[in-house]
Amino acid sequence: MELRDIEIFLVLAEELHFGRTAQRLHVSQARVSQAIKKQERRIGAELFTRTSRTVCLTEVGRQFRDDLQPVYTGLHDSLERARRAARGITAQLRVTMLPFNVVDLHPYWKTFRSRYPQWELQIRLATLTDVFGQLRSGAMDVLVAWLPVEEPDLTVGPTFCTDSRVLAVAADHRFAQRDSVPLELLAEFPHATALGLPDYWEGSYLPFHTPRGRPIERLIAVDNGDELISRVGMSEIIHPFPGHVTRYWGMPNIRFLPVPDMKDLTFVLVWRTEAENDLIRALADTVRDLGALRL
Repeated sequence: MELRDIEIFLVLAEELHFGRTAQRLHVSQARVSQAIKKQERRIGAELFTRTSRTVCLTEVGRQFRDDLQPVYTGLHDSLERARRAARGITAQLRVTMLPFNVVDLHPYWKTFRSRYPQWELQIRLATLTDVFGQLRSGAMDVLVAWLPVEEPDLTVGPTFCTDSRVLAVAADHRFAQRDSVPLELLAEFPHATALGLPDYWEGSYLPFHTPRGRPIERLIAVDNGDELISRVGMSEIIHPFPGHVTRYWGMPNIRFLPVPDMKDLTFVLVWRTEAENDLIRALADTVRDLGALRL
């Protein structure tokens, strides 16, 4: 069985939709159907039941997925390690960021790469759901997150940057013509949240109550920054961000307004204490050597 066919099956088993699978893998729906039919002929049983509305795994399909997933993951990881070794790369450090200012932090990444050319540094923007859980699962090695981080199994490393706060509103919002917005007024409109965030940590980003005790309600769950800003633009929510987003999200349908009485955000390196290794320590030393930014 070809590796690509295995990948098609596993993605379809996750998406349960031929169109989304094709789009995600950048192939045609016909290619997806062809791969699944070929696997079904080889196995001698249907892997999916299809109707005009739904796609579901059969019992054979579920067993095949459960057996195949660890094999595919191991093979994929082996291929990646071989490719890195061919380029002289001996290890990889995966950094996931909650702030959006990847460009501001380029000096740290460039310095690390110049000091340690034998190591690959991978930088990704984080999804917002259960970010500490993703760190604990090993999906990432290091997280750039805002303080405070009060998790007994996680180490808080050096500070990257500190940033002021702005409120994003739609261009036709009632607040849009203001020069700034006090924290008290954030209670007048709905906000968003993400799943799996500790209350203390979510509350440090956006308080659950205003200074006068009015609730700041979260009515919509989102998974990433793009969805957040899209919902702001559609007037579904208002939402506070770090001030640096004003340099990266220049959208005609969004206004960014200072919130002077909202606490600044400080972003730091965070990693799972038991997973600490030479690569993590080297990145932490690089950040300490260059010092923190005030944005």
